[in-house]
Amino acid sequence: MDAFPSRWGKPRNEHIDEYNTVPLNKSLPDSISQAAYGPVTHTQQPLVTGTSIIAFKYRDGIMMAADMLGSYGSLARFRDIQRLNPVGEHTVVGASGDISDYQYIQHILEGLMVKEHCYDDGHVLGTPHIYEYLWRVMYTRRSKFNPLWNALIVGGLHKGEKFLGYVDLRGTTYQSATIATGFGAHLAQPLLRKRVEGREDDITEQEAIEIINDCMRVLFYRDARSINKFQRAKITEEGIEVTDPYSVETNWSFAEKIRGYGA
Repeated sequence: MDAFPSRWGKPRNEHIDEYNTVPLNKSLPDSISQAAYGPVTHTQQPLVTGTSIIAFKYRDGIMMAADMLGSYGSLARFRDIQRLNPVGEHTVVGASGDISDYQYIQHILEGLMVKEHCYDDGHVLGTPHIYEYLWRVMYTRRSKFNPLWNALIVGGLHKGEKFLGYVDLRGTTYQSATIATGFGAHLAQPLLRKRVEGREDDITEQEAIEIINDCMRVLFYRDARSINKFQRAKITEEGIEVTDPYSVETNWSFAEKIRGYGA
């Protein structure tokens, strides 16, 4: 069996230390050590990822939803990951993509909110401010995020106005009445455009919940990286409400008539 260190993990420079006898990072010049190990990277090979986030405006504010699955490759590994994160009193940030990158975003947002609180100058960061801040963070640090990172959705109210924006790892941004990431951009977005856009001020909370449930049901049917366990966030003038995990009713009888896959 070939058990040399170069055959597993990140290889060393065999021309210098074929049998791993010298601690490379201590006894060799930095240039050689850097050549052997390569540059420092951050989650360029992600382990745990989350799928779609959907969000839209309705009469009273913003409604968002996400499932709670963290996929370890193709394995449905973690089933209790919250991907809707309240920031301040009237803002929610949702993320799809690599979970460790999202945890880093949460960390810097928490530090930002603590700093603003310590200033004690009466100024409060609103949803547009958080959106602009995340835009700058994603653009200036885009090389440190992994290529599978998808996007952030920032939703909330600011001075009575409903705000909903999108930011991805390259700093691309836009604002819209309906936004969906991941497979939701292909499967849920058409439903949102048909049922929401143009009538945002007429949709009641109950109808908004029905739209959320229909979209999440379709995503559970069609997206192999989703799970029938969701959280829903509601942002109104009264504040933020994130529901406990819940499931939607499903019906798989239609699958009996599908032909062309398997035996």
